[in-house]
Amino acid sequence: MSYTALYRKFRPDNFEDVKGQDHIVTTLTNQLKNDRVGHAYLFCGTRGTGKTSVAKILARAVNCREPVEGSPCNQCEICREILSGTSMNVIEIDAASNNGVDNIREIREETAYRPTKGNYKVYIIDEVHMLSAGAFNALLKTLEEPPSYVIFILATTEAHKIPVTILSRCQRYDFHRISLDTIASRLSHLLKEECVEADEKAVRYIARAADGSMRDALSLLDRCIAFYLGETLTYDNVLEVLGAVDTDIFSRLLRKTVQGHVTECIGILEEMVRQGKEMGQFVNDFIWYMRNLLLVSTSGTNGQKEEVIDVSAHTMELMEEEKSLVDVDTLMRYIRVLSETSNRIRYETQKRVLVEITLIKLCRPAMETNLDSVLDRIRVLEKKAEEGFMFASQPAPGPQETPAEQKTPPPKAAPEDLQKIMESWKTIVGETSGRFKEMLLRSVPKYNGQTGEPILYVEFQDFLAQPYVEGKEGKEQLEALIADKTGKSVQVEMIMADGNRQEGLAELSVDDIMEKEIHINIEIED
Repeated sequence: MSYTALYRKFRPDNFEDVKGQDHIVTTLTNQLKNDRVGHAYLFCGTRGTGKTSVAKILARAVNCREPVEGSPCNQCEICREILSGTSMNVIEIDAASNNGVDNIREIREETAYRPTKGNYKVYIIDEVHMLSAGAFNALLKTLEEPPSYVIFILATTEAHKIPVTILSRCQRYDFHRISLDTIASRLSHLLKEECVEADEKAVRYIARAADGSMRDALSLLDRCIAFYLGETLTYDNVLEVLGAVDTDIFSRLLRKTVQGHVTECIGILEEMVRQGKEMGQFVNDFIWYMRNLLLVSTSGTNGQKEEVIDVSAHTMELMEEEKSLVDVDTLMRYIRVLSETSNRIRYETQKRVLVEITLIKLCRPAMETNLDSVLDRIRVLEKKAEEGFMFASQPAPGPQETPAEQKTPPPKAAPEDLQKIMESWKTIVGETSGRFKEMLLRSVPKYNGQTGEPILYVEFQDFLAQPYVEGKEGKEQLEALIADKTGKSVQVEMIMADGNRQEGLAELSVDDIMEKEIHINIEIED
């Protein structure tokens, strides 16, 4: 006999086996007990939460000859036929492949015939949001006033795509994500039936990875059991099969991120890539780790914290240390940046590059302009100031210092320093502003490499710069900027270029001065 997947083998066959949807089960069983069954139902919710399973149970319950507390007996002839898929009373339709008007017309024609056995003909239309606009319109009248022996059960994961005219004709039931504890309890029960031993930590990790979907949890459990068939399923086994990462790695990564060590963060990511970890899962697990740390940082000191946050005692110790290393606002920025990456990574071809850029963003808040990034930059600056990496602050008042002790003048610039100043000329000019900056951008910096004098000649090309040649403010501003950028003292001389000089202003050009000092003629070839 061929193997049956766990999610098929343990599909609920009565309302008692449906987990995590008590609000729906109670309502439907009360309707069945009191003969108040509706003619159209709409089941909404994420994948794997029990929509189709409940629809099939309801289809058997309305036709069962001996129901038990609203649930089907699964023993009578009609229940057995429906379970085996041979009953003509229950028709399952996949709207993704039967989404045309003609398909709905066939349904309307079939509803004219009463069921041969049982009380109701039940139409289960899965993924109903895939129907075309014409198909929805064709369904409207039949859905509003079907024959007394017809029940429609529509199931969808995207209720927002269904027309309001359809929604208003159905009883809507929203299936919730199943809680972690509920999934873990169900998995433990099934493992006992399958005679498979597993650590509680491993089971809970599978339950968390399922993200509220019981079907996903059973599929993940199936993979793990198959990989370690005949062995005890441990936490490390689950991490290896699912391509997940242990929390110790996230602890290391978070600490390096807070310290701003980009190289170390990329190194940890490289380690994960070599181990074959899936990048999307890596990002999601890192988000979950920081979510837990955020709860640790914001919750009180109570004995049940570990149970609420659902981490091991070892991980809790790490988080207790880390909550003092990073503030809540920074953690929220980390979660925001990683969540944006999580949304994009499924569509990216270069997933690793995207994750690397994300880690750099976390380490370098200056790359972003959001308010939380600005606050993180302030945090980094404050930390550097505390560690003594910032410039020394103003000394406290004390004994009067001599002028020599107050400030030491910077050393004079050498020819190679002048060359570097010319190479970074645009950067220096960028510190100025207004018209002076405009004139400097069109100027030509030059120096006399033969004499070795620390003199930088600024040759203006526009006659509008004459006021700066005559005045001292521009010259002093440039000398201060250069000294601040390079730590070297440079004398700045401002001169007008040939053809732009006016009488009484700038008698010599830079080339004239150089020719006079080194006694050679300078010719510039075009």
